[in-house]
Amino acid sequence: MLATDEHNSNLFGKRTSAVPACAVAAPMENRTGMKFKSAAIAFLLASTVLAQTPKHPFTFGDMMTLKRVGAPVPSPNGKWVLFDAEDVDLEANTKTSHLWIVPGTGGESRRLNPTPIQEERPRFSPDGKRLIWTSKATDPSQIWMSNFDPDSGTLVGKPHQVTNMSTGADGGVWSPDGKNIVFISSVYPGCDNDDCNKRREEELKNSKVKAKIFSHLFYRHWNAFSEFKRSHLFVVSADAATIGGPTESRPSTGGGEPRDVTPGDHDVPPFNLGGQDMYAISPDGQELAYTSNIDEVEATSTNNEIFVVPIAGGTPKKISTSPGSDSTPLYSPNGKYIAWRSQARAGFESDKQSLIVFERAAGKLTDITKNFDRSVSSFTWTVPEPPAGEKPITPFLFTAEDHGQSPVYFVDIGEDQPPIRGEDLHADDLAFAGEANGLGTLYFTRMSISSPNEIWRMNFPTPQGGKAVEAVTHLNDATLAAIDMAPLESFTFKGAASEDVQGFMVKPPGFDPAKKYPLKFLIHGGPQGSWGNDWSYRWNPELFAANGYVVVMINFHGSTGYGQKFTDSISGDWGGKPYVDLMKGLDYVEKTYPFIDKNREAALGASYGGYMANWLLGHTDRFKCIVSHDGTFNTESAYGTTEELWFPEWEFKGPPWKQRELYRKWSPHLSADKFKTPTLVVHGQLDYRLDVSEGFQLFTTLQRLKIPSKMLYFPDEGHWVLKPQNGRLWYQTVNDWVDQWCKGR
Repeated sequence: MLATDEHNSNLFGKRTSAVPACAVAAPMENRTGMKFKSAAIAFLLASTVLAQTPKHPFTFGDMMTLKRVGAPVPSPNGKWVLFDAEDVDLEANTKTSHLWIVPGTGGESRRLNPTPIQEERPRFSPDGKRLIWTSKATDPSQIWMSNFDPDSGTLVGKPHQVTNMSTGADGGVWSPDGKNIVFISSVYPGCDNDDCNKRREEELKNSKVKAKIFSHLFYRHWNAFSEFKRSHLFVVSADAATIGGPTESRPSTGGGEPRDVTPGDHDVPPFNLGGQDMYAISPDGQELAYTSNIDEVEATSTNNEIFVVPIAGGTPKKISTSPGSDSTPLYSPNGKYIAWRSQARAGFESDKQSLIVFERAAGKLTDITKNFDRSVSSFTWTVPEPPAGEKPITPFLFTAEDHGQSPVYFVDIGEDQPPIRGEDLHADDLAFAGEANGLGTLYFTRMSISSPNEIWRMNFPTPQGGKAVEAVTHLNDATLAAIDMAPLESFTFKGAASEDVQGFMVKPPGFDPAKKYPLKFLIHGGPQGSWGNDWSYRWNPELFAANGYVVVMINFHGSTGYGQKFTDSISGDWGGKPYVDLMKGLDYVEKTYPFIDKNREAALGASYGGYMANWLLGHTDRFKCIVSHDGTFNTESAYGTTEELWFPEWEFKGPPWKQRELYRKWSPHLSADKFKTPTLVVHGQLDYRLDVSEGFQLFTTLQRLKIPSKMLYFPDEGHWVLKPQNGRLWYQTVNDWVDQWCKGR
């Protein structure tokens, strides 16, 4: 879609009239004279020259110059939007987040606090006159505060430190009454004060013995071993936090002694990979809702629950009832309800995420997405109260994956109807700034295959209506304008069971349909994931296409965004329908697109995509080479070395000693006698989702079979390659390997 279409289209499908670019020149002589006319002509000529400036193919260096824009935080008066944005210094091998601000209607973004220190997660006080954020001015990070001028959008005075926890502080939120700040700190469950935590930290740091003794799971998770600490929610007085200020020699500890309101041997909130907060405060500031998993064996349980507790402290009360995961509670603006995302089935992390509404007074639970076969992602309440004389409505806006997009949907508690679907776009991080008369603005992040996140907005004259969506920030426009990127193209074919399967294609810069191009065949992870019109820094289709390849991606059975039945179909069938879909998809593009050279094709995948790359090794020889990143090689050994055991126990219908044949049926290592394809193996030492031993086993097997192979090993990376210079080496090694076999280099 062209930029003009994006800026003149309504989120809910209606179109507004687009103004041709040349129309701005039409009235220029009206009351302006020749001077303005000459300036306008000069501008148009300059624009023509700029438009003719040749673009260059996307490079890794280009990607590292892009600012990584975070979630929008609108001010209470709607005049400003705060956000954090991460800068990458490739040579220093660092990523540093800074605070930015932009007018709510769009305009020039500027740094809010010009400091080299890592700062992130800004939040306005309810009156809009103070800000808090997480700062790494100290080690560990702490919550900091500053006064704020709502008129000029600037900080007033010198920022000062709110918390001084020996275990650090993050995730700060204001109570809606402005009296308290809630934050997260990981503490030792047996400690009831910070002196105890500090003593435990120093004992571990100074001990000559680094051994650990485990008595339960999790003993390690994702990329770190257990430190025997638990994340807890703390409350500190916001008013006390403003008393005094930092001195040059000693920062203020501000808010006195924080109170732990979720003590005990459970994480609050539990581990998560980002996204919406897993805790919230009631509009009257008196109650805290939070997510926690209190099951005995967390490693086999997805049973997150929603609890409420008085913010002053007390006994928590569980209000969720599902055996699956309940998370991300959010109070309605009028305080009558709490909404959250809920999964019905225990042990299945990719079950449908429904939107549940809890009526606080009656204790009534309602699934308002029961007529909707997609998973709710980011969501927000909208209108605080209806206009006088109108029926009470409590509408939501939310995003959900659908056929490679993530549109915004509207749904009302009072209507037993499917949600209204918005226009095709890839949105997330919803934040609504509303008024009591039904007016409001939705802010959100938006990305595409050819652009990372920027902040966008949409006005709501009424809940079902709206004006055009428009960009609020433009931090990466100048960089992207000089890069030659192809749009994402969609195609559909008949896959396994003759069901429709969607695929996507990205063509190389300077594409010529009369030429033949080698193919990079990308396989997504999850396996309940998907490809679509979104941006990635780790597996970027545009960057893979940039050196002269057509890139093809298939959303095989098991992918998200096509209904829960489609997603469920991969469980217990890892090498079945997904493999059929991939091969039929490859057949389809070879037959349909004559510019693809079927004699120069490479398959690349990570996580489940790495598993499938390993499966391809034993079941087809149609690829010139394969890249297997962090993939399962031996399903039984992978079970014993992973940490989130609910995952293999759902996907393989139980542990290996109960489902031995199913594990063996879908284990790539048992087809090693059929391996022929040259393979690059990639794995990180700190990957505890899929242990590095899986990569070592694969590489050893390839070497013993005398199959051309290479291993890229990262001693300092986990499941993802995150450090900038490691990322550069990763892209260089992967692309060089593919070039070696598909371009004869």
